[in-house]
Amino acid sequence: MPAIRSRRVVTPEGIRPATIHFGEQIERIEPYNKTGTDYGDLVIMPGLVDTHVHVNEPGRTKWEGFETATRAAAAGGITTIVDMPLNSIPATTTLSALESKVNALAGKCRVDVALWGGVVPGNTGQLGPMMEAGARGFKCFLIDSGVEEFPSVNEAQLREAATQLAKAGKPLLVHAELPGPVAKAAGKAAKHDPSSYQSYLESRPQDAEDQAIEMLLRVSRDTGAQIHVVHLSSATALEIIRRARRANLPLSVETTPHYLHFESEQIEDGRNEFKCAPPIRNHENRERLWRGLRNGLIDIVVSDHSPCTPKLKRGDFHTAWGGIASLQFVLPIVWTEARDRGFGFADLASWMCEGPARLASLATKGLIAEGSDADFVIWSPEQTLTVDEAIIEHRHKVTPYSGETLAGVVHETWLRGEQVFAHGKHAGEPRGRWVV
Repeated sequence: MPAIRSRRVVTPEGIRPATIHFGEQIERIEPYNKTGTDYGDLVIMPGLVDTHVHVNEPGRTKWEGFETATRAAAAGGITTIVDMPLNSIPATTTLSALESKVNALAGKCRVDVALWGGVVPGNTGQLGPMMEAGARGFKCFLIDSGVEEFPSVNEAQLREAATQLAKAGKPLLVHAELPGPVAKAAGKAAKHDPSSYQSYLESRPQDAEDQAIEMLLRVSRDTGAQIHVVHLSSATALEIIRRARRANLPLSVETTPHYLHFESEQIEDGRNEFKCAPPIRNHENRERLWRGLRNGLIDIVVSDHSPCTPKLKRGDFHTAWGGIASLQFVLPIVWTEARDRGFGFADLASWMCEGPARLASLATKGLIAEGSDADFVIWSPEQTLTVDEAIIEHRHKVTPYSGETLAGVVHETWLRGEQVFAHGKHAGEPRGRWVV
């Protein structure tokens, strides 16, 4: 039976010297000894679980696809992704569309893949069949999604879906921006140069997020549904989330590397690669998000990897595609910022392994523990890397992280007991599978 060991193994009981014995799953964990391969002081952590990835296949595979997305994931120490239901054609809002997605991923994946379904007007009759087929939960938008195949829902439609998912015990993931405050801000933003980042920032005010999250609090209270706020950017919403926690409501929250790493003051006009929705806000907002992580108000950190072709990033901040490609670099981006604020490896494992696995009910993922899948990332927190095109595995190289020097280098990635990435190279044939 294979075994690996290190003086820094991240387990639920803490970081400690340990030896891990495994097949496809972890068989036992022993004190550090002379068994198996010794990784010295490299950190052995559970493989990362990223529950917010837009793969875009089928239909928009020119933007990204399962082959390239999962190569990037493996290179970044991510062993499981959960694919979002929009930007593919068809969107994953029916049973037949879910089946098309499953067929599209077969034989292409370097890591394991699970699937979210989508909630759109009129499709609540499809939610049950999609759950039975393997959907881990469902995503919806409260504002225009940017693609016509995935229209937004109003509060009544949201409540209908939430009531059904509460009975099934599945989470409802929500893009939390309301269109009213955005429409109101549009006039003010229109007075600025559209190539100005300030113009775009003003067009997506924090109030749009805050009002949406207030509504989600009410819906969660009234229906009992587990509601998950995706990609929180507004730090002023943390007080609303605090109220939800005090009321013991099942409302959870994620944020993303770009909101924790960048700040609006540093974004130059015309740099469309920084465009995302909600937008990257100012320095103080970023620091308050970090305090939200420290206080447990923000549960997880995931990529919101939303790539597109270089052509779609041209134009100005109001016409370019809104999405950031970062899947491969989530671990070093977050570690670069976290280490300087006194966080440690256990925090990373909570935010990026255990927490996302719990959200998607991936019971064998996200922990180094007996019975869990033998999914590992072996990495050096002391080494640095510079993001350049030569190492980017995403289909397209457009990312705001180009040229950034980050701390944390992935040496190896293991999926269900087999090495799938080592020292800059992928190992063997794709062995990732659909997690049902």
